[in-house]
Amino acid sequence: MPKQSPGDDNVGRMQFLLGLRRRGISDPAVLRAMDEVPREHFVESSLMDKAYADQALPIACGQTISQPYVVAFMTEQLGVQANHRVLEVGTGSGYQAAILSRLAREVISVERYRTLAQAAQQRLAALGYDNVEVRSGDGLAGVAERAPYARIMVTAAAEIIPEALLQELAKDGVMVLPLGPHAGPQQLVKLTKGEQGIKQEDLIGVRFVPLLPGKAREL
Repeated sequence: MPKQSPGDDNVGRMQFLLGLRRRGISDPAVLRAMDEVPREHFVESSLMDKAYADQALPIACGQTISQPYVVAFMTEQLGVQANHRVLEVGTGSGYQAAILSRLAREVISVERYRTLAQAAQQRLAALGYDNVEVRSGDGLAGVAERAPYARIMVTAAAEIIPEALLQELAKDGVMVLPLGPHAGPQQLVKLTKGEQGIKQEDLIGVRFVPLLPGKAREL
């Protein structure tokens, strides 16, 4: 397959951003982050020509990199501010963490697969995203020693809302996560922690890989 010229790449990026705008992504900071982060560095080399297509793509360990629209939508719903510490559960290739890093003061990302965590940390460091820390661990447990978090994003589907993550969410904090059965339809939900408890807002239907307990042994 012939390599794309720089002109082709620029056209692809313009179409990529236009597609996000057409689907309702309007936050200028989110659109700027989506433009700044080179998605092609976060996909498998054999799929690089599909990097800016609006589809989820497979990565190592049976995981996926979410489609760009879902990344942008979840980021916009999270409402990240420049002074926020953000927890991401499910690092994958590191793409969502890179997007969050353009908006937040600090991003802590936890990944149950050690090889994914190590590769993502190296990739993020090489690309200059030095306000992201990737840890290998149990995402359902979060990272309690760095709590509280102003924002939490979960990029794998939970069948019930993880209590440990709610405990790590700051007062007035927001969590966005896919919720529903691992083998069935899931709903992206937005949780806001207030004086009266947790307010839940249902957003859109999604399909994510399952959020599993523990740290993966073999990978």
